[in-house]
Amino acid sequence: MDDITTLPVAVIGAGPVGLAAAAHLVQRGQVPVVFEQGSEVGAAIRQWAHVRLFSPWQYTVDAAARTLLLASGWDEPEATDLPTGGEIVSRYLEPLAHLPQIAPHLRLGARVTAVTKQGLDKVTTPGRSRRPFDLRWVDADGTEQSTLVRAVIDASGTWGQPGPMGIDGLAVPGEAAARELIAYGIPDVLGADRATYAGKTVLVVGSGHSAINAALDLLALEAEAPGTRVLWALRRNRIERLLGGGLNDQLPERGALGLAAKRAIDAGRLEVLAPFAASRVTPSHPGVVVEGKLGSIDVKLGVDRIIVATGFRPNLGLLSELRIGIDPATEAPPALSPLIDPNVHSCGDVPPHGVDELSHPDAGVYIVGAKSYGRAPTFLMATGYEQVRSIVAELAGDPVAARQVHLVLPQTGVCGTAPVTGGAGCCGGPAASTSSCCVADEVAKAEGEAGCGCGTSKSSTRTVEIA
Repeated sequence: MDDITTLPVAVIGAGPVGLAAAAHLVQRGQVPVVFEQGSEVGAAIRQWAHVRLFSPWQYTVDAAARTLLLASGWDEPEATDLPTGGEIVSRYLEPLAHLPQIAPHLRLGARVTAVTKQGLDKVTTPGRSRRPFDLRWVDADGTEQSTLVRAVIDASGTWGQPGPMGIDGLAVPGEAAARELIAYGIPDVLGADRATYAGKTVLVVGSGHSAINAALDLLALEAEAPGTRVLWALRRNRIERLLGGGLNDQLPERGALGLAAKRAIDAGRLEVLAPFAASRVTPSHPGVVVEGKLGSIDVKLGVDRIIVATGFRPNLGLLSELRIGIDPATEAPPALSPLIDPNVHSCGDVPPHGVDELSHPDAGVYIVGAKSYGRAPTFLMATGYEQVRSIVAELAGDPVAARQVHLVLPQTGVCGTAPVTGGAGCCGGPAASTSSCCVADEVAKAEGEAGCGCGTSKSSTRTVEIA
């Protein structure tokens, strides 16, 4: 095929960032085709529908999507209200997906399995730039399909790839065998999963806001279900960074969460193990025994359940036949990686970025949203919207607009990595989402090692005596 410009642009994922990409494409007269493996839009967010975000609606709705929705008579939510994941789906994503400009381009129940260059493998160079992308997918009936597109915007998120319990990035021995007693992500402790946790001893592993919120929800459950006990294991002793910020955080619900955790620790209601490194999990009816080290001391913990909130990871397998650049540490695009490195940056000081930082050796393929941040827990949903605005401007032949900055972020005194349960979540939710400060994300990448704090308030760490 000599002229590929008449082909559509593929968007993988119909979460907030994927549908924002579709809205920008439509607004610029481009034709999207959106592949969502779930049977409904926002499939990942529906799994954390009980989560309330830190960010108000003003940071949750993409500008192009808002323009399309308002023209249809949409009842816009109050800008300062804090939505839950379920409200994002029902009040924003579903109305957006039903618009006549968007609905014909959606492919639901469509699981993308691979993307390549038409007729070429990864090694072949001659004629590569002139070939369209060949996107392979399986439809809701299980039939394998192939669609040619001129560009690919991968907004598939990281929600399906939770991080394991081990401090070394691997699952600890026995973790897989104990899978039925371990929850990854954001369990609905005060709602649908209440019976699972009431009256139980629960080990929460992770240093992010998702871990804090799980612990606080369990404490709230304790008031109604005596016998509920919470152990909070931080794999690294970063509690000062995590709980700092407080009233200095311009997303006040996130600051309040840290202050609430500090009060629970100081009151002796929240038992903290820091630093804790699990080495083995052994099923022991009706619960599990977790072996590990608390500092330099060998310990054994007998618990009923484990909640692992250690972040999410990108699945890059579907792009393995394309020439993409990935930083070996963060698993983000190389030009983006130093801007989001959690060893240096928090969510609030990641600079705006777009098509230049997100381009790859194979021109026309882009990884966006929480997935673009790889393992860095610093993603904001609003940042994902800026990414796709820039990319679509480039695809529409407007390089000037592609390199302008349209992003304004709240300044934050503390930044965790995920949406949180029951109280307030992240600055935009798990991006289908999510190890990010906010994912929808992923939630995206919703939980994780709280790697992006910059607070100043002091707190003490209380470690428990283990018999």
